[in-house]
Amino acid sequence: MAKCAGCGEKEASRLECPNCKKLGINGSFFCDQDCFKRNCEWTVTAIAYWLNTHKGIHSIVQLAAQTEADKESTLPPNMRSYHFTGPLRPVYPLSPKRQVPAHIDRPDYADHPQGISACEAVRERSVKICNKEEIEGMRLVCRLSREVLDIVAAHTRPGITTDELDAICHQACIERNAYPSPLNYAKFPKSVCTSVNEVICHGIPDQRPLVEGDIINLDVTLCFHGDLNATYPVGKVDQESLDLIATTKKSMEEAIAICKPGVPYREIGNKIEEIVKPKGYSIVRRYTGHGIHHLFHCQPNIVHYGGSKTPGKMEVGQIFTIEPMINLGTSNLDHWRDDWTAVTMDGRRSAQFEETILITENGAEILTRLPPTTSSSSKKKKKKSKANGTSTSTPSGDASPDGVATPTSEVAAGVNGLAVDGD
Repeated sequence: MAKCAGCGEKEASRLECPNCKKLGINGSFFCDQDCFKRNCEWTVTAIAYWLNTHKGIHSIVQLAAQTEADKESTLPPNMRSYHFTGPLRPVYPLSPKRQVPAHIDRPDYADHPQGISACEAVRERSVKICNKEEIEGMRLVCRLSREVLDIVAAHTRPGITTDELDAICHQACIERNAYPSPLNYAKFPKSVCTSVNEVICHGIPDQRPLVEGDIINLDVTLCFHGDLNATYPVGKVDQESLDLIATTKKSMEEAIAICKPGVPYREIGNKIEEIVKPKGYSIVRRYTGHGIHHLFHCQPNIVHYGGSKTPGKMEVGQIFTIEPMINLGTSNLDHWRDDWTAVTMDGRRSAQFEETILITENGAEILTRLPPTTSSSSKKKKKKSKANGTSTSTPSGDASPDGVATPTSEVAAGVNGLAVDGD
């Protein structure tokens, strides 16, 4: 005769505890409803009584299961109780901080314990107008940034970890004698931001391998400072994600197309919303585009949503980014407990594209795009390379989109010569 799991005296009926069944505890049968209710009550007045009640068994088993889960979890303790908004999980531990050779020029935050930039802490009175020398320096570093992004993107595939992508990015920056701007900026621990699926921005590269069907945003910046990003499908991706990526890119392109002297900054957001809203997507408001030159982030502030009251108009010589973040669902966001990773509140996917642009007399120049090359000039370059017996690969060993190598000496001269005046 099986005895009641509650009173331990009467014969047990077929009344089984549903919680025990879920937890995999066998044999939890009770004699009747009254006995079941009595032994499953929560009593806070006496710990001893609580341990002797049947509900105490549930708590003990759940605690044991959580302890085992914590042992197997790679997450740091402060993240184990975090309620993730979507299915993505980071995989720790992070790799050690990658080092930058001493001969490479570095920003003021590179060696600061808290990653604080003293230059950015100085409040700007106006938007900087870059001179000819500064513009040429920005053209160079932005072109190098594009080369690095293209190299990292070419390695993106199912099975590679985002930490491996970070190592590729870091090495490509070093080979160009350039400091990877994200590294230690406000204590960001890596050289590139890798934002996967529901991550909106500022994803930290870790040990999670990419899987078929993911989407990933790669955000690359080289000092001083060329900033751009793009979202890529990983293997075969669902049509919903492809449509989101295409719309996000189109919204950025259309916004860049309206940029010219005299246009209010707020028109950028109006144009983006005009493209995005009919699709039913939402626009992230928390993060914006920004001015950039010898400072990583500065004025002007570029919002990507419509109807804002952002003051100011574009002027010749201004350099800033346009980088809309578009979500499938809500625009609301949350942050993982790593101080950086921003995720959609509903766990649905997000995409982003970014370019650094210069306002010119006739419109806008996209600094983070390589200049177009004609087929005839490409043939001439190939013939010349064969005649000299030289390679047409970039210093990293990967071909750049225009097939032209960037000599390391040229990079060093360009970065070192980027002298800028304070605002």
